[in-house]
Amino acid sequence: MLASGWFVSLLAVVVAFLVGAILIVISGASVGEAYVAMFRGAIFDPTAATWQRQIKPITDTLYNATPLIIGGLGVAFGFRAGLFNIGGAGQIIAGALAAVWVGTKLSLPMGLHTLVAVIAAVAAGCIWSAIAGILKARTGANEVIVTIMLNSIASLGLAYCLGQKYWQLAGSGQPRTANVADSAAFAKLLSAPFKVNVGFIVALAAVVVYWWLLERSTLGFEVRAVGANPDAARTAGVSAGKITVATMAISGAFLGLAGANQALGDIGYVTLDVAGSIGFDAITVALLGRNTPVGTLLAGLLFGAFRAGGYPMQSQAGVPIDMVLILQSVIVLLIAAPALVRWLFHLPHPTGHSLREELAAGLLPIGHPNTGADSQLADAAKHAVPSASVAAAHVPEAIPAPRPEGGRHVQEPTAQNGENNE
Repeated sequence: MLASGWFVSLLAVVVAFLVGAILIVISGASVGEAYVAMFRGAIFDPTAATWQRQIKPITDTLYNATPLIIGGLGVAFGFRAGLFNIGGAGQIIAGALAAVWVGTKLSLPMGLHTLVAVIAAVAAGCIWSAIAGILKARTGANEVIVTIMLNSIASLGLAYCLGQKYWQLAGSGQPRTANVADSAAFAKLLSAPFKVNVGFIVALAAVVVYWWLLERSTLGFEVRAVGANPDAARTAGVSAGKITVATMAISGAFLGLAGANQALGDIGYVTLDVAGSIGFDAITVALLGRNTPVGTLLAGLLFGAFRAGGYPMQSQAGVPIDMVLILQSVIVLLIAAPALVRWLFHLPHPTGHSLREELAAGLLPIGHPNTGADSQLADAAKHAVPSASVAAAHVPEAIPAPRPEGGRHVQEPTAQNGENNE
């Protein structure tokens, strides 16, 4: 367990809170009051007057975590193929604009209207991100630079659209669209004062889709193969260019879905700040979640808790809201430098096995089919080459070699009465 990457991620979070505590002390505030205020704002508030207000913090965490989970899945999918999709902001903008256009310009029955708006957002994010994938596959262009440029193009395109009367809210000169129709908006899961909506259910469904794509589909196998070793995958017949385009397109589809969540659920319309910092926070979520579906889900919930608890920490304990950014930054720093964490805590070097394999090997007897005993024995065999004398001492009585007799080779019998030697 100490050698696993998950333990490093856990220590990164712990160290971030310790660093935050030191900075809170320096600022003159109380560490206990600050973290208690964060807990009351993100998990549960026992001091609230009603039970609705007591459980509202956890629903606020789910509300804030929803776009981070979906966006984190998009970035993580690119990471699994060795691609760095830093264009989340642009893809969220594309998805949000497509969703709000369907939500404001079309008239469809409830349910179908939402579905069409979500599909439009996913398609828009997919197409916008596929541009970077095609350029990389055809010309070798660096996807980091291309996606950063696409972010700028999307931001400028959004500003242009919101300056046109076709997109603007009627009778308002503000750079914002009209509210999406009720038939297209995400339904509330709970009534006021709760804000969590169907978007969280969509995020959970996205986690399942991500898992299936990577672990159960042929495309997912090829994505993981290219991410592990592009040359070996190419030798095995996998088209690295095709996988690059497909990976960037799917990554953008997830981020376009995050844009739909903003346009149809969280905000209900589109402004210049529709993407916010979600595109870059999603990178942090993917890194902390180690690009796995469950890990990304948990990382998104953690960062959603940071967002939900940051403002109560500021108002109740006098700690600047920037403390949340510091916590996130320290986590990213330590996740990006796992060797530093291992050195600080004198952790063993990673073995290359998953945590499940490590636990299975430690809890089950050698030779059990779930322990990976074959690989353990193979590893042991590579480091243990017995000498000839030791080997001979453990070899059963050898079968005598044939010897010439009368010009013919005669094999001596190896057993009597038809029975084999042991």
